[in-house]
Amino acid sequence: FNRSRAIGFKNWFEDRQSKRGVSNPTSMYHTLRHLRSFFAWLAGRPGYKSKIAYSEIEYLALDRKRVQEVHSPHPVRFPSLEYVVQLANSIKVETEIDRRDQALIAFLLLSGMRDSAAASLPLGCFDRGKLTINHDPSEGVKTKFGKAYLTCLFRFDDQLLDYVTTWAEYLEKDKLFSSTDPLFPRTRVTQAPGSLSFCADAVGPFFWKGAGSIREILKSRAKAAGLEYYHPHTFRHATAHLAIRGCNSPEEMKAISQNLGHEQVMTTLMTYGNLDSHRVEELIGMLDFSPESRDRAAVLEEMERVFLKAKKTLTKRFP
Repeated sequence: FNRSRAIGFKNWFEDRQSKRGVSNPTSMYHTLRHLRSFFAWLAGRPGYKSKIAYSEIEYLALDRKRVQEVHSPHPVRFPSLEYVVQLANSIKVETEIDRRDQALIAFLLLSGMRDSAAASLPLGCFDRGKLTINHDPSEGVKTKFGKAYLTCLFRFDDQLLDYVTTWAEYLEKDKLFSSTDPLFPRTRVTQAPGSLSFCADAVGPFFWKGAGSIREILKSRAKAAGLEYYHPHTFRHATAHLAIRGCNSPEEMKAISQNLGHEQVMTTLMTYGNLDSHRVEELIGMLDFSPESRDRAAVLEEMERVFLKAKKTLTKRFP
C-alpha cells in the first residue's frame, strides 16, 4: 500500500461511476472513509507496521470541496401530518392485516423510528400506558450502531395515537401475544375453510426478516389511496420537522433530539432540520422586530449557546 495505490483506487472508483453514468460523491466519500479506517487499523497490526505509513492513508480522501458537497444539507421531500392521517384513514379495516398496517403507518410518524427498528420491535418494548419505546438491542431491536435508549411517542394526532395503542392492546388481550412477540407481526398465510385456496388475512407471532415488507406496505397502501408514495425513512424526517416546529426552548429542542436517538442537538438540526424555501419565506415573514419583542433576547442567547456547544462537540468528533 502506498500513495500511488490510494490515488489509483480513487481514480478507478470515479471512472467506474462515470461509465455507469452515475455521479455519487456520497458513495465515494463513505467508501473511502471505511477504507481509511481499515488501513489505519491494519497499520497497527504485527507484520504491517513497517509496510503502511499513516501519511499514505490520508490520500484515501476526497478534496475539501467535495467533502463540503457531501456534508451540505440536501432538501428531502417527506409526508405531512395531513398526508399520514389521510393514508391511515383510507384503510378500510376488515382484517387483522388492515389493522396492523393502519397502526404501522401511524407508528412510523409518531415514533420517528427507523424501519429496521420498527420491524424488529417486540411488543414488550412498547409501553402503551406511558407511550414509551425501549430501543433495546438485547431484546432484538435493530437500532443504529446497537445503541440502547428510551423514547416517547410524539402526540401529533389523537387518532393516530389511538390506532397504535388499540393495536397493541388487541395483540395482548385478543391475540394473546407475549412480550417477546413482534409489535408489527408478519402476515400469516392460511388455507381457506372448505377450499383449496389460500388467504392472507391474519397475523402470526413472527418477525419480518427485514424492513422490505414495510416499504411494500407503504407502497400498496399509498397506491390504493391514490396518494404519492414516501419511503419509510421520510416519515422520520416528517417526525423531526413536526417536533422542531413545536419547540419553544433549548430544553425542548434537546428533548426532541434525544427522543430521536441523537446524542447532540446539532445532529438533529443538520440531518433533519433543513427547511425548504417556502418554510423559510414563511418564518422570515413572521419575525417580529418590534421593541416589545426584545425580552426574548435571553432565550435566543441561550439557544445559541447550546447550539454552539453542540457544534464544537460534533466538529471534534467528525472533523
